[in-house]
Amino acid sequence: MLLGCRKTGQSEDGWSSMQEYPGRAAEPLGERSSGQKTRRSPLQTLYEGDQVESAVQAVHQGRRELLEEACHSYTRKRRVLIPEDLKHVVVDDQHGLLYCYVPKVACTNWKRVLMVLTGVTGDHKDPLDIPANEAHIPGNLRTLSEYSTSQINQRLRSYLKFIFVREPFERLVSAYRNKFTRSYNTAFHKRYGTKIVRRHRPDPHPEALEKGNDVSFEEFVYYLVDPATQREEPFNEHWERVHSLCHPCLIHYDVVGKYETLEQDSRYVLQLAGVDEQVRFPTSSKSTRTTEDMAANFFQNISPFYQKKLYHLYRMDFLLFNYSVPAYLQFR
Repeated sequence: MLLGCRKTGQSEDGWSSMQEYPGRAAEPLGERSSGQKTRRSPLQTLYEGDQVESAVQAVHQGRRELLEEACHSYTRKRRVLIPEDLKHVVVDDQHGLLYCYVPKVACTNWKRVLMVLTGVTGDHKDPLDIPANEAHIPGNLRTLSEYSTSQINQRLRSYLKFIFVREPFERLVSAYRNKFTRSYNTAFHKRYGTKIVRRHRPDPHPEALEKGNDVSFEEFVYYLVDPATQREEPFNEHWERVHSLCHPCLIHYDVVGKYETLEQDSRYVLQLAGVDEQVRFPTSSKSTRTTEDMAANFFQNISPFYQKKLYHLYRMDFLLFNYSVPAYLQFR
């Protein structure tokens, strides 16, 4: 099934480009009765340019333009979206929002917020009242891949599409710390840890082969850059590249939020949706957050050869979202 019908504001390469938004919002937002004005959709609010926070608006316009330029510069093969590409795009029909979630970039809290907005939580109004594991239960939130082709295209045209990204190696170290150094993540240890130990550790101990609970960061890097890894199966979503999860050169995201400015960017999205007084994005704890210094420490034992291989693996995320090559890398 192809979703590549040409439409106003869409370029030749299949982007669902919304520089020119449609004249009226999709049905859930724009039901018009006699003598009543339709309330604006978040997309109209964004592109009609009457935000109070004009400085924030300018930042986001700059990010959109940089992403578009990078897509045209670095993406050679153009193709059309298929439903498989849309499994990470969460839909809020009530408020006209499409959110592509990226693990390790505050996606638990964004899912909680959307559960509150879509009424999945019943009486819960505080996102933090929702247990983290409940936020990830399949079926609590609908994804765009579940809709028909015409419904998908309508939503791509008329809903506000947003994504949150993060410095790629800080995200990668965060994924490693969470999935391989926490004793409670036994499912990851069994699923991935045992495989990594078997392939990338000389003379592994039988217990390590059985449990996979002591994978080093170096071994994790060897696993990622090994060509056999991706030939065998796609990367797990926690370390898959953002451009492979959310297809930012095929879907024109209206807001590119960044983990580094998470609270400001989240407030901006909620303001565009007109719900900033109904729900607040949770303030995150910074005590356990993976920082640049922490990432630098993890990379100390990675040879320049493997640093370079890993950078090239994640290169498109650095380029598309305007992140510099980390200063601690030694392959320059």
